[in-house]
Amino acid sequence: MKRVGGVYSVLGIQNRWQGELFVAGSLEQLIPRDHILRRVDSVLDLSWLRDAVADCYCTNNGRPSIDPEAAMRLMIAGFLNGIVHDRRLMREAQVNIAIRWFAGYSLQDELPDHSSLSRLRQRWGGQRFLELFERSVQHCIDAGLVAGDLIHVDATLVRADVSLDSLVKRHAQEVIEKNDSEGVLLPGQPVRVGHMKCVSRTDPDCGMATSRRGHFSEPTYKTHIAADSKARVIVDISVTSGDRNEGNELVNQIDRITCRNGRPPGIVTADAGYAYGKVYGSLESRSIEPLIPVKAEPKPGKVIPLRRFKYDEANQIVRCPEGKRLRRSTKAWHGWYYKSSSTDCKACLRRAECLSPRVNRRTIVISDGYAALLRARRRQQRWYQRENKIYERHRSYIEGINAEAKRWHGMSRAVRRGLSEMAIQAYLTAAVINLKRLAA
Repeated sequence: MKRVGGVYSVLGIQNRWQGELFVAGSLEQLIPRDHILRRVDSVLDLSWLRDAVADCYCTNNGRPSIDPEAAMRLMIAGFLNGIVHDRRLMREAQVNIAIRWFAGYSLQDELPDHSSLSRLRQRWGGQRFLELFERSVQHCIDAGLVAGDLIHVDATLVRADVSLDSLVKRHAQEVIEKNDSEGVLLPGQPVRVGHMKCVSRTDPDCGMATSRRGHFSEPTYKTHIAADSKARVIVDISVTSGDRNEGNELVNQIDRITCRNGRPPGIVTADAGYAYGKVYGSLESRSIEPLIPVKAEPKPGKVIPLRRFKYDEANQIVRCPEGKRLRRSTKAWHGWYYKSSSTDCKACLRRAECLSPRVNRRTIVISDGYAALLRARRRQQRWYQRENKIYERHRSYIEGINAEAKRWHGMSRAVRRGLSEMAIQAYLTAAVINLKRLAA
C-alpha cells in the first residue's frame, strides 16, 4: 500500500479467466455508437439483394446457401476496414464482434468458409456489385449529397496481382495468326515481324503502364473515377487495362452520370491527360464546360509547325501560312490527313522552311475535335480566379479520393486476377466510400 496524492492505493489484480457461458444483453450493446459499422448499418439497405440474385440459385435442389445479405455485409465490412482478402476477413470475423454483429452472426454461430465468398462472387457476377454501387449513388442523391453541377474526373493505376516473371512477349498478329490458321507458312515465305507487346500469362487482362516518367512499366489495371464536388461522392467508376487511354473513357462516364442524375453536369474538370480535341468536342456538344488544362505545344522543329496552318471547321479545309489550300485526303484512326498540291509547294518561296528535301508536298493530320482544342487553348489564356480555384479543388478532391481508396480500402493492388474481378473490387470500394459519406 502506497500513499499517492493523499489517497492510499492498492496494487490491482485482473482475473484473466473468462468462463462465462452467456453474455447479458445483445452484441449491439457492445458496439460503440460511433463505430463505423454501426453508422453504416443505419444507412445500408440490402433488401433488394435476395431478389436480384435469385436466378443464381436452384429453388428445389441443393444444400442451403449462405444468406446473400450476410455474405454481402461480410464483404462490405471487410472493405470498410481495409480487409480485402477473404481468408484474412474470416479470421478477423472470428474474433471481431463488430463484424459478427454487422453481418448478423451471434457469438455461437459458425461463420462461412472464406472460399464461399469467392464462389459467391463468381456466381453473382459483377452486375450485382455494380447495382450495389449505383444504389449507393442514388441514396447519396436522395440525401442531397450530390449537386451534379461540378464533376471531377481522374484515373489511377492499380498494380495487378501478377509476378513480373509471368510476362511474355506477344508477337504481332499472334504469330501471324497462328501460322496462317495452322496451314503453316510455305518455305521462303516472308514473315512480317510486327509490334511486340508484353502480356502476363497469369492475367492477360491487365496492361503494361507506369505513372512516373522514366520508370519501368508494370502490369496494371486503371480505375476511372468521377466524383461530385459537393460531398466528394463517387458518382461513376469503371475499370480498364492499365494501357488504355483515359480520354477514351471520359465521354462514357459523363453519359452514365447524366443518366443517373437526369441531367448533364455543368462543369467537368480533369488533368492534362484528358486534353484531347475529341474530349473537348464531346463535352462542348453536350453543353458542358471543360476545365481541362491544355498540353504544352511541342517545341518548334525544323519545319513550320501545325499551329501556323489555319483550319476552317465549317468547310473542313486547311490553309498554309502562304494561303494555299490543303485538301482532305484519307482517314486516320485519330483524324484526317490533309495534303497540299505539289505544284503549289514547288513554286512556294518558303519551301525550305516547310518541307524536307525528300518530299514534294506537305502532309498534316488534323485530329478529331481539333477546332475544339483550339478553342480550349484560347479559353485557358483567359482563366481567371474562378477557373483556377475550381481546378485547385479538383486536384485536392480527386487525388484525395484515390489516396483514400488505396490507403484505407485496399485499392493499392488488385486482390484477384481478371478484369471482372478487378471491377468487383472497384465497385465495392466505391460503394463503401459513398456509404461512409452517407453515414457521416
